[in-house]
Amino acid sequence: MYDVNQLAALASVIRFGSFDAAAQALNVTPSAISQRIRALEEHVGTPLVRRSAPCVATPIGARLARHFDDLRLLQTALDADLGQPTQPAPVRLALNADSLATWALPALAQVPAHLFDITIDDQDHSADWLKRGEVAAAITSDPGPVLGCDSTPLGLLRYRATASPGFVQQHFAQGLTVTALRSAPSLCFNAKDSLQSRWARLVTGDALVLPHHTVGSSTAFVQAAQLGMGWGMNPEQLIAPLIASGDLVDLAPDAPLDVPLYWQVSRLLGKPLAPLTVAIVTMARATLLPFHLS
Repeated sequence: MYDVNQLAALASVIRFGSFDAAAQALNVTPSAISQRIRALEEHVGTPLVRRSAPCVATPIGARLARHFDDLRLLQTALDADLGQPTQPAPVRLALNADSLATWALPALAQVPAHLFDITIDDQDHSADWLKRGEVAAAITSDPGPVLGCDSTPLGLLRYRATASPGFVQQHFAQGLTVTALRSAPSLCFNAKDSLQSRWARLVTGDALVLPHHTVGSSTAFVQAAQLGMGWGMNPEQLIAPLIASGDLVDLAPDAPLDVPLYWQVSRLLGKPLAPLTVAIVTMARATLLPFHLS
């Protein structure tokens, strides 16, 4: 068994980045925080915190802190069932940037019972965070379910290949040829982003190596396309007004790329996260395309 006060100290140091901030959050002295973490490290037999600025958890320390957050979620649900007053409980999620930029944030805003710690990762890789036990729930493109999780289909996030009119005139005057795509700069969110390559293969039938800028922000990604830096796959919801105004050109109106999205949540935390699941599923199904359009 682990001492709850020691786990609380560890989680607070990791969350707030220092012993002093953790002490203030828990209304104890920094010395007390230090003693509790030292005792927990002795109990586990390994360092749990790298004492830097800010403090950073070791892998085992991070796992113990997540365990404490899970306990808080369960405790909050129990208090609510018993009619006891509750405080917002931290919950860590893995979400893709484009969902955050288009529809997911309004869903999170409907659930004030939680303090969200959001890890942004590609929808094709967010399930890995669940597999490692590092998040309580995730939006994924894999129906799963991940072991120990429940999976709920959300819908299709439609992407459009877009570029500025000037970029199209410069690079695609002869059409979307293999030669043009191999030379025209594209935009890429990060090393995990395969949307541009997938779409290029969809329209050409070839697996192409695309020259690219790396732009790790959904809004900056759109702006880079507007400025003529490159072409890229943007969520239809985000760029529909820009296509309508002529600021961006849809490179192939008959060839969108639909990405399936699923909500996966730890089965152990299913009950305390049920309101969040309802908000996510309701918002997604109101804004995403239904699966039968795939």
